[in-house]
Amino acid sequence: MWALTGITGQVGGALARSLLAQERLVRAQVRAIVRDTAKAATWAARGCELAQADMTDAAAMTAAFHGCEGVFILLPPNFDPSPGFPESRAVIAAVREALLAARPKRVVVLSTVGAQAVQQSLLSQLGLLEQALADVPLPITFLRPAWFIENLQWDIAAVRASGELPAFLQPLDRRIPMVATEDVGRAAAELLLEDWDGHRVVELAGPADVSPQDMAQALARRLGRPVQAVAVPRGEWEARFRAQGMQHPLPRMQMLDGFNAGWLTFERTPRRGLLGLEQVIEQLLRRA
Repeated sequence: MWALTGITGQVGGALARSLLAQERLVRAQVRAIVRDTAKAATWAARGCELAQADMTDAAAMTAAFHGCEGVFILLPPNFDPSPGFPESRAVIAAVREALLAARPKRVVVLSTVGAQAVQQSLLSQLGLLEQALADVPLPITFLRPAWFIENLQWDIAAVRASGELPAFLQPLDRRIPMVATEDVGRAAAELLLEDWDGHRVVELAGPADVSPQDMAQALARRLGRPVQAVAVPRGEWEARFRAQGMQHPLPRMQMLDGFNAGWLTFERTPRRGLLGLEQVIEQLLRRA
């Protein structure tokens, strides 16, 4: 049995599809851990077992992990966390307790590029997760993917309306590692099916690094019209984020600062995924 959190999201969904495609597995061997079973009805229809659990409920998570060959941990995304990350800390504490109690044979944890950074940012939530599991005596892989190319989906409407791609990553011609969520899910599935001892870190990027200008040019080719990347001045970030409804924009701003300054980066040479910028943009435009 493989127990998966986050199956209703992009990475978790890609992971589940990869596992279900394995000839050596039967569908009943995939357990989807969800808070709302109604939202996972499509996965139940595909043969997955559903386990209802809030990720802050250590007892429910222990039951969901019990008897599992492998477990995939995805911290629920929180883009507007309260100071000190209390929401994520509650989940992390419950996950740690559940892993120690259930003792699955292996664990893959979705972390992030730059999880090792000592500077505070939105991604510090995943650094806290790694730290909390550091002494858990189980085989654990921390999968640290690059910036998701799919983050571009939030800008498609603006590009269609104005021909401008607002860019917080700067300078506009600077390329950073990015990766498709499909590649992240596929890599997580491959890792879950491996055997290893102790703890390890696996870093993951796409086939090529990407800049905001690269994204604008790729969008222009797909849309058949000019698209220009436009840098959003640092002094405007807070007002923009608050206008979007954020109450605590500082961690997000610190994250962007980290990518722009270069301290949110890989520690070693990452593995490379298969899907590039053009392929992901084509998928995003079909869905938009």
